[in-house]
Amino acid sequence: MSDLPIGFWLKHLDRLIENDFDRALASESLGRRQWQVLNSLHGEPGTVHDLDQRLTPFLDEDETTVAPVVETLRRRGWVSGSEPLKLTPEGHRAHGELLEQVQRTRSRLCEGISDQEYRDTVNVLERMSANLEQT
Repeated sequence: MSDLPIGFWLKHLDRLIENDFDRALASESLGRRQWQVLNSLHGEPGTVHDLDQRLTPFLDEDETTVAPVVETLRRRGWVSGSEPLKLTPEGHRAHGELLEQVQRTRSRLCEGISDQEYRDTVNVLERMSANLEQT
């Protein structure tokens, strides 16, 4: 067992996930944040404010809104409308193609990990987060 603290492994894993997603999304010249907005709108149309709320845990410290990402996706013809925003037919097509790549990335991430181990890990991380949110 490693003597490195959990903070090391969380940061290290986050970087690896980010890099792996970048590689998976490179075919469409897309970044992780753009994928997150695209995926979120695929699940449920919404406003920029809705997206900001849904994606807050993923935003970097210098990111206050996903509005620039929405505009990039709008210029690509993947998002239409203003309130609520929704995916265009081209956006749905792109989402479907990218989802296959994202699922392969997620599968690689969880290779050799049982569903129970995954759930246990998420549960522990959720409780650790709750512990720190209380202070």
